[in-house]
Amino acid sequence: MIDLYYFPSPNTWKVSIMLEECGLPYRLIPIDTLAGDQFKPEFLRISPNNKVPAIVDHDGDGGAVSLFESGAILLYLAEKTGKLLPAAGAPRARALEWLFWQVGGLGPIAGQTHYFRRNAPDNIQAVERFTNEAARLYRVMDSRLEGRDYLADDYSIADIACWGWVWFHDLHAQDLLAFPNVARWHANIGNRPAVIAGRKVGLELVPVEHRGILERDDHGR
Repeated sequence: MIDLYYFPSPNTWKVSIMLEECGLPYRLIPIDTLAGDQFKPEFLRISPNNKVPAIVDHDGDGGAVSLFESGAILLYLAEKTGKLLPAAGAPRARALEWLFWQVGGLGPIAGQTHYFRRNAPDNIQAVERFTNEAARLYRVMDSRLEGRDYLADDYSIADIACWGWVWFHDLHAQDLLAFPNVARWHANIGNRPAVIAGRKVGLELVPVEHRGILERDDHGR
C-alpha cells in the first residue's frame, strides 16, 4: 500500500494519475494546504520542503520508502513497476529530458506567471517577464509535438508531468488555439481513463468556492 499525501494541484495530479495508470493500491492522506497542514511536524518528517505531494510506499524494497518531490516520485514509481519509462538507452533519456524540462521550466514558470498575474498585477515587469516565458515554453512544447502523439517516443511520465500544468493554461494567459499541437496532445491525454480518475482524486477536499477550474470536464480546452 502507498500513502499519498495530497491536495489537488498540477504536481499532485502527477502522482495520482501515475498511481492510477500503474494500478497501484494507494490511500489518500489529505494535506489541506489552504489551512496550513503542510507545516505540521508530522508532515514535515515526510516532506521537509513542506510541499505536496509526498508518498510512503509501505511495500518498498527493504521496508517503507518515503519520498517527496513529484518528479522523484514519478521516477520511483516508474522504476518500481517497470511502466511508463523505457528501461535504457535513448528512449529513456528522451522521457527523462522532458520530465526534467517540466520540473525545471514549465512548472516553476507557469506557477510564477499565475502568482504575479493574480497577486501582483501592478508589477508589470514581472507579469510580462513570466507571461512571455510561459508562452515561449508552450511554443517549445508545441514544436516538439508537431507530428507526434507524445513528448517522448511513447506515452510516459513526461506526459503525465506536463499535462496538469497545461490544464491551467488560462491562468498562464496562454490560449491553446495558438498551440494546436499542445491542444491536441492535451485533449488526447485527458481522455485516458487513468488521467480522468487521477485528476478527480480528492476534489472533495477543496472548498466549493475554490474549485472553479478543477471541476471542468473539457480537459482544459
